Amino acid sequence: MAAFYYKAVGNDGEIVEGVLDAISREAAVSQIHVKGQVPIRVEESRQRGKKSKGRRSRRKAVKLEQITSFTREMSTLLKSGQPIDGALSILMSISGEEAQLTEHLINIRDSLKGGHSFADALAKEHGLFSDFYIQMVRAGEAGGALESVLERLAVHLERSKEVKDSLISALIYPLILLFVALTSILILMTYVIPQFSDLFQDMGQALPLSTQITMAVAGGLQSYGWLMALAVIGLIFFFKWQMGRRPSAKRWHGRFLKLPLIGDIIKQVEAARFCRTLGTLLENGVPLLKSVSIVKETIGNYVIADGMDHVTSNLKSGQRLADPLAEYSQFPSFALHMIRIGEESGQLEPMLMQTADIIDQETQTLIKRALSLVEPIMILVLGLIIAGVVMSILVAILGVNQLVAL
Repeated sequence: MAAFYYKAVGNDGEIVEGVLDAISREAAVSQIHVKGQVPIRVEESRQRGKKSKGRRSRRKAVKLEQITSFTREMSTLLKSGQPIDGALSILMSISGEEAQLTEHLINIRDSLKGGHSFADALAKEHGLFSDFYIQMVRAGEAGGALESVLERLAVHLERSKEVKDSLISALIYPLILLFVALTSILILMTYVIPQFSDLFQDMGQALPLSTQITMAVAGGLQSYGWLMALAVIGLIFFFKWQMGRRPSAKRWHGRFLKLPLIGDIIKQVEAARFCRTLGTLLENGVPLLKSVSIVKETIGNYVIADGMDHVTSNLKSGQRLADPLAEYSQFPSFALHMIRIGEESGQLEPMLMQTADIIDQETQTLIKRALSLVEPIMILVLGLIIAGVVMSILVAILGVNQLVAL
């Protein structure tokens, strides 16, 4: 059994909070429902303090996790019969630790009182909510199904974060491996190898070629290492500057797409994002033409995103979606084939969502396969470098011993 802290809305609309014992979070939610209350937040009490500290340290900006929680909680409150302004007031009362988010909630509630729609109120928050988010809310308001749309939005945001987190997690081990190996080589070349310089100083040209090269590299790192470090930092800043300008960033994005394996992964990721976002918009009544324009803003690769302008132009002229996508999007053939089937069968929305799930699974499999090849190659190459450095010193030491013996 574990203790769960919860906040819920009672039958009278008041906020109720407390702690209850349950074997799992789902069991705790069930207990709250039995009491006739609508749960808003349920979390293990021992984690609450940790989460609160984390939130206080992130007051300067509203995180995606906070937007997702806000979306999920708004959906729950609206389903329980709360009006939008009442739901916002409840969320403000339980978001005291998240000062930045509370400030936005106050602005949204004031906009609602001023006669604006919920979507317009969200749009006034200076880019806090994406165009995709706002258009989804607008469609939900127009169709009278705002609570359902918010629930779908929460699922969409959670799913997108899961995919992103899985990609980051898959890259953690290779990056750690690379960092440790490079650090080992750097220590070996700048500290260990120079210790032998006095020993080899009198040998001159008698040193083996491999040892001369190793000593020269080690000496260069000692003398000009700071200059090399500055050059690396300069290249990093130059690359960031390039990526911050759309024309140059687009050229880099085009080069990334042409890279073996990496280009395929980028295309898979962007295709899944396109399908999931477009399917979610279409399911909530947003017209296809408008949906494609919105989806363009969610695509990270500028080459693929700019291709959406051509897709939109062809849609205006009466073409189906699959044909211009095949010409301009650089999406995998599987995605294009599934979109074409969805259009022909009149089931485009569910087909897009299914395609996104399949591509996500294929992308994770592709990344795992790539890493299964990269990791041993990386270990082999770095191992050979370290072994080569060590062997070059051992060969020289053996030569010194032979001269002493003579």
